[in-house]
Amino acid sequence: MYDVVIVGCGPAGSTAANLLAQAGKDVLVLEREHFPRFHIGESLLPIDLPLFARLGLEMGAGAYHFKQGAEFWDERTGDFAFFSFADAMSGTPPNAWQVDRAAFDHMLASQAQARGAQLRFGVTVRELRSDAEAVTVITDEGGGAEHRGRYLLDATGQDAWLARRARSVSPIRELGRAAVFTHFEGLSAEVRAEIEPQGNIKVLLVEDGWHWLIPLIGGRLSVGLVKWRGKLDDAALDAAIAASPLIQRLTVGARRGPTRSIANWSYKNTQQAGPRWACVGDSAAFLDPVFSSGVSLAMLGAEKAVELLLPALTAGQEADPRLMAPWAAHMQPAYDTFEQLIRRFYHTRLVHHLFFAAEPDPALRRGLISVLAGDVWRRDNPFQTMLESSRLQAKRVAGPGESEA
Repeated sequence: MYDVVIVGCGPAGSTAANLLAQAGKDVLVLEREHFPRFHIGESLLPIDLPLFARLGLEMGAGAYHFKQGAEFWDERTGDFAFFSFADAMSGTPPNAWQVDRAAFDHMLASQAQARGAQLRFGVTVRELRSDAEAVTVITDEGGGAEHRGRYLLDATGQDAWLARRARSVSPIRELGRAAVFTHFEGLSAEVRAEIEPQGNIKVLLVEDGWHWLIPLIGGRLSVGLVKWRGKLDDAALDAAIAASPLIQRLTVGARRGPTRSIANWSYKNTQQAGPRWACVGDSAAFLDPVFSSGVSLAMLGAEKAVELLLPALTAGQEADPRLMAPWAAHMQPAYDTFEQLIRRFYHTRLVHHLFFAAEPDPALRRGLISVLAGDVWRRDNPFQTMLESSRLQAKRVAGPGESEA
């Protein structure tokens, strides 16, 4: 009998395992993959830094790329904007990191194991049973091993194991629906000297979507394309790369890796918790990654879930079906803020009116940068207040052949 069984060893699962083990709980983590393994989502946010310290993570020492801020480009109009996290509201951490997710997730898992969590890789969970005393997961180990725990955390990411089992995945319409991406290696010395000191993510606006350009350690560049409508495949990425003078210049002479794709983005799980179980990270919700919120919301959400779970385990109240209600109340403003910002990114003129404004309102600009940094749980941000107060008035920009509505 474990205190907690966690399915999934990505950022949310490893964070929960680390914090639970630090508190002296018996934790078992079951992960289908063998680490290190490739994963996308390489750009992190400053709001993660205090949690990284709590988890005992060492982010310097050359393993990951310093990230000063974010750049937004529209090559169709010549517009450009740079937002340094150091220019955010007081209290917002001043920098972030770009990471190779294979190495980063492996480090998170190893740190959880070092704190006392038990990790098993290459294990697929097949079934779930629950009774008055515990939850039981049945795996493919030895033809069907059983593991019992007082509580279960689903941290299976976009596989959303419990949500898809319960058919509680609800798509979020008109946000990014898929991504296609690749890596370039062997960037020229001139390009590295240009992009590496700041390490910024570059977001390039294109029709019905955007590109990401993320510098990684070792002279590499992650390049992806996300769209909320229209065809998205290998050919679409090839065409978009060929049409971008910036990407062409940065990748000249570099070696291109294989093209990969991910679909079924932008959804929420309408059943995020119940008696003796909860979903954390992407298994609870996933938004379009344009503002790099995924890893941060996953890890900080796992931290909040553990904060609620620890006293419940001590008091023997972990079966309370409403145990995670404060977690949902805590996470909702963060999900709402990013969803509203993403909707305006796609469907209003916000980017050109504020991001690319020649003389933006200083308070709104600082507030915008704090949101871009993931600092979305404060109540003194005028930009966030503006998003909340106007959320029902967002006006979608008409597409070709459509009228404004």
